[in-house]
Amino acid sequence: MSHPNRTRQVLLLFLLLPFFTRAQSPELASNNITWTSPSKNAGESMPCGGGDIGLNVWAENGDVLFYIARSGTFDENNSLLKLGRVRLRLSPNPFEKGAFKQQLALQTGDVTLTGTAGKATTQIHVWVDVFRPVVHVEVSSTEQLAATASYESWRFQDRVLKGKENNQNSYKWAPQGEVKTRHDSISFQGHTVEFFHQNQPQTVFDVTVQQQGLAAVKGQLYNPLQHLIFGGLLWGENMLPAGTTDGQYLRTPYRGWQLKSRVPARKHSLTLVLHTAYESAEQGHLGLLAINSPARVQWQAELQRLIGTLPNQLTARRRTVAWWRDYWQRSFIHIEPDKAAANLREWQAGRNYQLMRYMLGCNAFGQWPTKFNGGLFTYDPVLTDSTLKFTPDFRNWGGGTHTAQNQRLVYWPMLKNGDFNLLKPQVDFYLRLLKNAELRSQTYWQHGGASFTEQLENFGLPNPAEYNWKRPADFDKGMEYNAWLEYEWDTVLEFCLMMLETERYAGHDVAAYLPFVESCLTFFDEHYLYLARQRGAKALDGAGHLVLYPGSGAETYKMAYNSTATITGLRTVLTQLLALPPRFVTPAQRQKWTAMLGRIPAISFRESQSHPTIAPAKTWERINNTESPQLYPVFPWGLYGVGKAGLDTARNTYLYDADVQKFRSHVGWKQHNIFAARLGLTDEAAALTVQKLQDSGRRFPAFWGPGYDWAPDHNWGGSGMIGLQEMLLQTDGRKIYLLPAWPKQWDVHFKLHAPYQTTVEAVVKDGKVQVLKVLPESRRADVVVM
Repeated sequence: MSHPNRTRQVLLLFLLLPFFTRAQSPELASNNITWTSPSKNAGESMPCGGGDIGLNVWAENGDVLFYIARSGTFDENNSLLKLGRVRLRLSPNPFEKGAFKQQLALQTGDVTLTGTAGKATTQIHVWVDVFRPVVHVEVSSTEQLAATASYESWRFQDRVLKGKENNQNSYKWAPQGEVKTRHDSISFQGHTVEFFHQNQPQTVFDVTVQQQGLAAVKGQLYNPLQHLIFGGLLWGENMLPAGTTDGQYLRTPYRGWQLKSRVPARKHSLTLVLHTAYESAEQGHLGLLAINSPARVQWQAELQRLIGTLPNQLTARRRTVAWWRDYWQRSFIHIEPDKAAANLREWQAGRNYQLMRYMLGCNAFGQWPTKFNGGLFTYDPVLTDSTLKFTPDFRNWGGGTHTAQNQRLVYWPMLKNGDFNLLKPQVDFYLRLLKNAELRSQTYWQHGGASFTEQLENFGLPNPAEYNWKRPADFDKGMEYNAWLEYEWDTVLEFCLMMLETERYAGHDVAAYLPFVESCLTFFDEHYLYLARQRGAKALDGAGHLVLYPGSGAETYKMAYNSTATITGLRTVLTQLLALPPRFVTPAQRQKWTAMLGRIPAISFRESQSHPTIAPAKTWERINNTESPQLYPVFPWGLYGVGKAGLDTARNTYLYDADVQKFRSHVGWKQHNIFAARLGLTDEAAALTVQKLQDSGRRFPAFWGPGYDWAPDHNWGGSGMIGLQEMLLQTDGRKIYLLPAWPKQWDVHFKLHAPYQTTVEAVVKDGKVQVLKVLPESRRADVVVM
């Protein structure tokens, strides 16, 4: 595992870093986070990551620690498990006395901790290879130090989950019998520590399929939990195994596998390589946790092959830094860049926008989407809620459960950021589930189309707890027996629109997405015809339109008749499909979609405080939550907005609708800041977006939450990002509206993306656009400065 030229490479790497970063603007560097004292606990950690790996890095009581998370590490119960914790201790300890500094450098995507005592200075540099699942820890000191690294795991034994701890998995409040988080396999292998978790043959997938009456098609269903094995290998340059140790961190017992340096030295390094694999079905029946099972042997061989293909460290670092450089050059928003000061709230909002984008960038290449409820950067739950004395694996609202209303807010900002490749984990998530969703429709109702529910397991079926175990025997097997989620299946349309928008924004070939989009639309068309035929002789209303009943206006307006959010979603996606270049659409498809569009009913209106406003639906039976779907025609569906017809009616809805007024907030997934921006309500948009993006109150300023979900709340940060983007740039067809909701007193330097492969960069000072760069230049004529 050792590299004889490693010390020379690390030294050269530090010398070359200024060369790597020279193209970065000084504005980005002012957004870096620097701490001058150690942390009290993991809740005061700093994110670091790349590729699909996230670390929480902190220094505590003289030790440097980090949690390890990776996209897709789902156990049998669908908890998203951490991959452990690493603790590094140096002797003499450079962090016990003297000056301390810990910095997140956005330009290069890494964290550096520095301890200075007298004439001695020590640096610990932590970074993640963007292109390979490798974590690097490099120690450089002016004096000889001994190093001890410990791989720590709280999963060294089985843990029975009780009560609210099951909220971390798919069972939630309704476990079926005893639920365990099973122990990992952890051991010294030569001079390394090997660790992995291996899923048992029976998982929550099997329980859910049986519960939901899909046993007859089980063999056709996609199952991402089956035969899953994930873990990694930790080793240190010139370090040897030194036994195990037991301890407790924040009331969670752990066991540590220690590596110690052979001799004190001025340089030390740790390498952590991760690997996730699916074994074949045949191997899966041969005893998954046997010491020398085929699964383990195969996984070990694949891990060794991966290690054998790793580039040298200098090459890996150069590629990683270049990736981050390109990432930051692609898009940015710097507010009041000449007045960088943490106590200036609008500057703070711009800085925290960059920090949120950094965390999203850490899952650029994940197989699975960034989870709204913590992403890759959760930590011990007792530091978020003192009553939850659970392990670091805990996050509220599940690990493999994806809630569409929340996930969408994490991913919408990526279009205007130009981060089109970062959309891939989220849209691929849905593509993988298409067959399962179609099998639901065929099995339950014998019609076509993909049925996606709001709370969706990573295997495409409703969450079993939300589906409800206590349901009437004759209740429709395809339906969730659930007051919040019943008939809410239109949020998948937002992901359909994201897929299509990659063609408008980036010129992507969207042919692979069209069967998915068409299947989602077919579900609404065929299912509401099916339901109407259950009620009476006519499948359409008197005007020849679908009767969208029962439906839902988000989770709020329940048992809705012609939900406005559903109508505008269907209308927008169909209109976008029909606007695709001819190479994507056959005449038969165009005819079919045009006919479907003709069957979509009109949205409804009502009067609020003597003003015409958009109604959430034609009628509804009750209000169940606090969303404002009557404004979904503004965002995400873009029917109303600056420069568009009906703006006054949409503004009236924001200003006078009693429910909108009551529900308005900046917390969590609330999106009133986005509505205000899209409606050109500058003061409202600025106030709510600054509240969204102000410092979190935790040590790391972008660790918001828990809000309605968990910390760090990524749909809180995502909705803040969207609002800030919409304040700066909106589009309507080919028109680009600049500064449609931007306060004149705020200076800003930004670069955002617009449809038709366009970028807009501007410097605004003293209320005037002083620099405007539009690429391609031909698009400048489409820019309207508001």
